[in-house]
Amino acid sequence: MASELRRASTEVDAVTANHLLTHRRELHAVPELSFKEFETSRYLVERLDALSPDRLEAGVAGTGIVADVKGARPGRAVLVRADIDGLPIQEAGELAFRSTHRGVMHACGHDVHMAIALEVARVLAERRAELSGMVRFVFQPAEERAGGAAPMIEAGVLDGIDRVIGLHVWSELPVGQVSVRAGAMMAGADMFTLTIRGLGGHGAQPQFAVDAVVIAAQIVNALQTLASRETAPAAPIVITLGSVHGGTAANIVAGEVVIQGTLRTLDPALRTHVVRRIAELAEGIATAMRGHCEFKLESAAPPVINDGPVAAMVADAARGVVGEGAVVAFEPLMVGEDFAYFLQARPGCFFLLGGAPEGPRVGHHTPEFRIDERCLSIGFRVMTAAVLRLLQD
Repeated sequence: MASELRRASTEVDAVTANHLLTHRRELHAVPELSFKEFETSRYLVERLDALSPDRLEAGVAGTGIVADVKGARPGRAVLVRADIDGLPIQEAGELAFRSTHRGVMHACGHDVHMAIALEVARVLAERRAELSGMVRFVFQPAEERAGGAAPMIEAGVLDGIDRVIGLHVWSELPVGQVSVRAGAMMAGADMFTLTIRGLGGHGAQPQFAVDAVVIAAQIVNALQTLASRETAPAAPIVITLGSVHGGTAANIVAGEVVIQGTLRTLDPALRTHVVRRIAELAEGIATAMRGHCEFKLESAAPPVINDGPVAAMVADAARGVVGEGAVVAFEPLMVGEDFAYFLQARPGCFFLLGGAPEGPRVGHHTPEFRIDERCLSIGFRVMTAAVLRLLQD
């Protein structure tokens, strides 16, 4: 590794620190929902274009962006992915750079991921003469819907790529720590919809109706038995029914209820079994109660499984930045991530960046979500060091 690039992975100068903070805050203020990241995309393209990349393509898979930085020396080709969408959440708190888009918020840290990727791209572009190989920066839409990775891959973003890498800031990991794990590190996530149909009627004459709310109540309870009674106690599985909507008034028997939920598993075979059983159990209950239930798998992402040798290289690079004791182990998380599609196609690594703020715990996907911005410089250094290692080894 050339001296200037080595220094970039171990030090953060004032310019880099300012860029990281500025990008993160400006992007945090303009969050957009999946496949609607138009303002975000324009922001990214403007700043990438200023770097004179060897390739810059916008509109990939809708609102995605691809930018290549080619070094003057031969080497591998590494893809760095950052997700760009926000969530349909109204931000709480009084941040000076809080969301200006009502009802939309970067409540998962994608603004952090974009800021780090932009600054890694700048530093590498300015040092092309010392760079070995090629780095492709992919800014992916619709991670929150698990819908952006697959179409970007179908568009060819992996063509010519040897290895892939990505990070996720984690609000429950202390600042200064990094977690890297070989093998399964995040769950497969399936989003599904159950549409329960009965027969509406007068609230005073339930005998002439088929109450979809009552059917839905039985289904909600029964689906939890798939975790408690149809899978081994040691098998990680989470079924969450996050949205239940039905009925129009207190004195009308509802004729339809729509339930939306997620299934999270680490085992592909278990995932296949439980998806089938959700549909069977829901329809069986609905039929027994004189109704009907339609099951629809809305979107899905497989488990995030890191390549062992690549994860070892990333962990070693991280130790060179944060120290031996700051690269910590962790149990696999049951959250989903469609970076899994990139890992299915190429050897790679997805790692966690500590970003826990001071004070009470704040969870991802909540109105109170926040991170400690000191993680930006650490994430930049670790990502730069890891990319340089993956280009050469």
